[in-house]
Amino acid sequence: MPQMPKAVDLYCSYCRSVKNRSLKTVSEYEHDLLTFFRYIIASAQGDISEENMKQTDVSRITIEDIGKITKEDIFKYMDYLTKVRRNSATTRARKLSSLKGFFRYLLVVRGEIESNPCENMEGPRIKNKLPKFLTLDESIALLTAAENDKESKHRERDHCILTLFLNCGMRLSELTGINLYDLDREYRSLRVLGKGNKERIIYLNEACADALKRYIAVRARDGEPKDKNALFISRNHRRISNQMVQKIVYKYLDMADLGYKKCSVHKLRHTAATLMYQTGKVDVRVLKDILGHEQLNTTQIYTHVSDKGMEEAMRQNPLAKKTGKKNG
Repeated sequence: MPQMPKAVDLYCSYCRSVKNRSLKTVSEYEHDLLTFFRYIIASAQGDISEENMKQTDVSRITIEDIGKITKEDIFKYMDYLTKVRRNSATTRARKLSSLKGFFRYLLVVRGEIESNPCENMEGPRIKNKLPKFLTLDESIALLTAAENDKESKHRERDHCILTLFLNCGMRLSELTGINLYDLDREYRSLRVLGKGNKERIIYLNEACADALKRYIAVRARDGEPKDKNALFISRNHRRISNQMVQKIVYKYLDMADLGYKKCSVHKLRHTAATLMYQTGKVDVRVLKDILGHEQLNTTQIYTHVSDKGMEEAMRQNPLAKKTGKKNG
């Protein structure tokens, strides 16, 4: 990361130490603010080409420079993100949120600027998309592919990873961050660290407990892990990475003839949530706590994926059987 303005360094330190934001979240703030200040300087130079933006030194920006930024500058920046960078509405909303937090900090916490140029500024409207997921049969096929992969030295680990994703609906970072001491000795529950460094307990069913027992029995088969605390270990004896887990998921999707679905790890989280709600009849409020959502409306998207009640209502319409006359 290039050298940042002092105000950005102070803000990121504040987010880590006071707001208790995760390292990943703070890194995203830094990246968003870097892009913004590069744009501000390049725009003043009259050259917002990608090449010039990359070479722009933002460390020269002072608190006086930041205090001169106007709402119009923010609008132009959002327009740049839309037309030049072609960022999605979700990405633009996140970048605007980063700016709002930064300017709010300078105004309210430090009192170093006279006004917040982002105040009362609405973010781009984000379309609600229904989550993509695997069906029950497809989920079983995925688990079976891993369980039957006798050529793999890490079959138990990979099967356990898929089992936890499909049963617990945990996030990728939550899974790779699990330590041995987070696991209940009797395999009844485990502790995960979710968004905003918030801990929650995930209760384990029989499939999860069985998969964990079989994996832990062979976890140190190739020698003592370098990261003794990490639950899931890579072939290099270190904590498994997010990228490696995604590769594992793609591998078994291909083996189960499901590669065409382009199912990311996050889609497995959607799958777990959808199966629990639709097939397991789990109450949406309970599902909210299982997934670690802060707001219920985030969870309610799963109630619209396949509503059997609406399907039945269509069948009960008195015109449902009023079809065209058959010829002859």
